[in-house]
Amino acid sequence: MLESLIQNVLNALQWGSYYSLIALGYCLVYGVLLLINFAHGDIFMVGAFIGLGVATFFLGNLGPELGLSGPVVLALTIPLTMILTAAVGVTLERIAYRPLRRKGAHRLYVVITALMCGLVLENGNLAILGASRRSFPQLIPTQVYDFGLFSVTNVKIAVILAAILVFIFLQFVVTKTKMGMAMRAISWDKFAIPLMGIPVDSIIVFTFILGSGFAGLAGVLFAMSYPVLEPYMGAMVGWKAFIAAVVGGIGDIRGAFAGGFLLGFVEIMVVAVFPSTMRDLISFTILLVILTWKPTGLFGMAKTTKI
Repeated sequence: MLESLIQNVLNALQWGSYYSLIALGYCLVYGVLLLINFAHGDIFMVGAFIGLGVATFFLGNLGPELGLSGPVVLALTIPLTMILTAAVGVTLERIAYRPLRRKGAHRLYVVITALMCGLVLENGNLAILGASRRSFPQLIPTQVYDFGLFSVTNVKIAVILAAILVFIFLQFVVTKTKMGMAMRAISWDKFAIPLMGIPVDSIIVFTFILGSGFAGLAGVLFAMSYPVLEPYMGAMVGWKAFIAAVVGGIGDIRGAFAGGFLLGFVEIMVVAVFPSTMRDLISFTILLVILTWKPTGLFGMAKTTKI
C-alpha cells in the first residue's frame, strides 16, 4: 500500500511537471497582455516535433560523422528546440496578435485569433508531416533507481527537476529583474508604460520567448517519456494546462506552477482508485468545486474595476 502510494506520488509529480511547464506559458502571456493564448498547447506540440527533427538531424547526419553520442545529441536538442519554438511563438505574436493589439481590437477577437492560430499549427503539421505517428528516438538510456519502497527513473527525475528550475528562474526574472518589473508594469497599465520610455513591443516579445521556449522544453521532455508524437497531441494537454493555470490563479506564476501539480496529482490519484475512463470526469469535477469555492484560483486575487 505504502509502496503504491509513493509510486503514484512520483508519477503525479512527473505528470504535473508537464502541466506546470505549459501553464507557466499561459500565465506569462496572460499576466502581461491579459490574453488567453489558446495556441499555447499547440506550440507545445510544435516543440515536440521540432525536438524530433533536431534530434533526427543530429543522429542521422552529423552524428555518425562527428561521433555524437545520445546524451550529446540531447544536450544540443534541448536548447535548439527552445530557440526554434520560441521563434514560432514570436512569429505568431508578430503576425497575428500585434496587428490586433495596435488596432485596439476587442479581447474577444484576439481570443478567437488565438484559437485559429492553434488550428493553423495543428493542420499545418498535418499537411506537412501527415497523420502518421512519429517515434521520438531514445537519446539516453533509461536507468531505474530502486530505493526499496519505490523506484524512479532518471527521465522522471529530470522532468521534475526541470519544472522546479524553470519555476525558480521565472520567479526570479519576474520579481527581481528590470525586465520582470516592466512585464508587471505593462500588466497594470499598458497605455501609460510607453510614456516612461519602456518599449512595450520588446517586453511582449520577451514574454513570448520565455513562454514558447519553455513549451518547447516541455515538448522534448514529454517526447522522451512518451515517445509517440502526433499533430493533435497538444490540444487536450494544452486545455488541461490552461485549466491548471486558472485553478492556480492565472496570471500568478506560483499559481500556474501549483495548479499544474495539483491537476497531475488529482489525475494520477483518480486513476489509482477508479477506472481510467473516469479520470477526466472526476478530475474536472474536483477542479470545478475548487473554482466554485475560490473563483480567482488558489493564488489569484480579486480585482475591482471602476465602471
